[in-house]
Amino acid sequence: MTMLDDLCRKGYLLLRKHCLRKNNKESVDDHITSEEENPCVISEQEMQDKTGKAIPENQADESLCSSSSRDEDESEKSDVTDVEASRDDVASVDQSSVEDEEESMPLPKYSNTGGNIETETKLSKDARPVKSARTVEDFETWQRIIRLDAVRANNEWVSYSPSQAAVTREKAIESASAVCLKDYEHLEAHRIHHASRLVAILEAYATYDPEIGYCQGMSDLLAPLLAVLEEDDEAFWCFAGFMRKARHNFRLDEVGIRRQLNMVSKIIKTKDFHLYRHLEMLEAADCFFVYRMVVVMFRRELTFEQTLSLWEAMWADQAARRAGITRSSWRKLQLGAPPTDDLLLYAIAASVLEKRKLIIESYSSMDEIIRDCNSMAGQLDIWKLLDDAHDLVVTVQDRIE
Repeated sequence: MTMLDDLCRKGYLLLRKHCLRKNNKESVDDHITSEEENPCVISEQEMQDKTGKAIPENQADESLCSSSSRDEDESEKSDVTDVEASRDDVASVDQSSVEDEEESMPLPKYSNTGGNIETETKLSKDARPVKSARTVEDFETWQRIIRLDAVRANNEWVSYSPSQAAVTREKAIESASAVCLKDYEHLEAHRIHHASRLVAILEAYATYDPEIGYCQGMSDLLAPLLAVLEEDDEAFWCFAGFMRKARHNFRLDEVGIRRQLNMVSKIIKTKDFHLYRHLEMLEAADCFFVYRMVVVMFRRELTFEQTLSLWEAMWADQAARRAGITRSSWRKLQLGAPPTDDLLLYAIAASVLEKRKLIIESYSSMDEIIRDCNSMAGQLDIWKLLDDAHDLVVTVQDRIE
């Protein structure tokens, strides 16, 4: 294990301990050396939710946030995510503290670098949780919603992670106890284990980035990472890297969402003005009907495998951009569509343009378009979608950026 690996592991475990303390658990240090080795076991009575009410799916579809994120002077050049976790994300745990006891380590915290993965984050022994107006009640609210979302998570990932799918019920119950999960008795062992991992990592993230906390939709973004990363600390830091730009999607002021919806609208207007005028007539030119696609990055419209294909294409484009490959140099090589930070938005626009005839001839309100977009699940050809998105990059990118 490298020093960085050790820092990642210790930083994650420190966040998990902090979560349990926030949850008013006594003697946390006596109960948790690591969640895998000695889980925090609580009684069924303690596990009862204060409300006992489930959040309707239609609320999750709109990604209703339980957090507020205010007044950040962040660069919003692109709000499409990058899965590479920055080494500097863990840098708030000073390297000199590797040999120290965990209690002497600073709590890792999100550092605003404007969404730029490569911007250096200051190392500091004095790093502490971000000062904010957050209260214990905020964290308890996040916990309740996280648990509800985790238990509802589907099992599409099972065939892609045989080892996690084969987890024993005993192991699954241990992992559930470690995060104080409740109401899971009806689930299969692998779904209990998966839900427990979702809870652990999402709670840790809410502690790491309290300005955002937890919002519905984050579990959709985390689930595919859990399927391919079996260690929770690795999955957490990859998710933290993923969220460096995706966090804009969960700001209550919706600055990031509005920028992206405006971009989709511009693409459609530039490519198909007739369709755009029809959307204007329906008061849908703001493209609010693709809100969910933007927030959870097509996760609910695509299968698990299709999601990974789209996201990997997005990350490849972003990696090329970070490497300094410009549109002009790309075209000189005659390699087709140049890389873009906004491939997701071009793909979303392509999915709308594909339905242009139906929208123009059959729909008379934005509600009808929303219903159609929300019923796309399982109907999209990911490779055609990517081809169409790349065609849009070639034909309209220079005219809208």
